Amino acid sequence: MNTATYAELAASSDHAVAVAIAFVGGLIVACALIWAVRVGMQVMDKDTHHPAPEEQPHLPDTGPVREMREMREPDDMPVVTREGQRLMPHELHHSSTRTGKDQKPRRWSPGSSGSFGGGGLGRT
Repeated sequence: MNTATYAELAASSDHAVAVAIAFVGGLIVACALIWAVRVGMQVMDKDTHHPAPEEQPHLPDTGPVREMREMREPDDMPVVTREGQRLMPHELHHSSTRTGKDQKPRRWSPGSSGSFGGGGLGRT
């Protein structure tokens, strides 16, 4: 094909009609999508129950609930001697914790290193 053929195809009325049909088709699809979104929003507004202000959660009369800090200790496994009978899976209970006897939190001790391999002499 040469330039004259391209010019003749571009000037033909069939090309302009095809472009117009494609534009109108695209416009119809866009309008259909907009309509579907609006109908969907109306259906959601009718179906969904929006809670009234009195149905919203409120603070308790005593005020906001505060965080409680306590030191916990694990519920240890029972020790079984060599002569004793081993524990079976049905005899074990879920791992849980209980309030510790010592409620003083552990703190960094000045003579120890900060972490494993952190250098320093450690406790001496």
